[in-house]
Amino acid sequence: MEKTDLAKILSASGYHGLYRFVAQARNGAIAESLEDGKRLVFPTNSRVTSLQDVAIYTSEGEMRLAEVFTALKTALKGAEAPGSKSSEKEIRELFDKAVPDYDPDRFYISHMKKVVDWYNELLKFASLEFVTDEDRQKEQEKA
Repeated sequence: MEKTDLAKILSASGYHGLYRFVAQARNGAIAESLEDGKRLVFPTNSRVTSLQDVAIYTSEGEMRLAEVFTALKTALKGAEAPGSKSSEKEIRELFDKAVPDYDPDRFYISHMKKVVDWYNELLKFASLEFVTDEDRQKEQEKA
């Protein structure tokens, strides 16, 4: 399976699930659902975030989402994470194990739930191997 480029994986406020960026349109961004492949256009006024731009707060600063997903994968031995409907205790225990230095004052249970849902969606419909900055650099040099 090919690596997932988190720069092209989108989350949009008001829309369920994750989307893969397809193209820029005059009136927004064209994306397709990771789950079912259906395409849609996010209007320019939508709050759309690339997972590449997301990080969580730790005692050392910020930890990029790719690193968080990798830590979760290691802690779970590649298995599915407890879903966002799981108990708060179960989700916190997972993050205590995977990312023990997360900042509990700035990384809330609501954030944790979103991260485990994203993790599970990537596990099912994409890959938990990620395109790195070095991979992008090599790709640019080829072009």
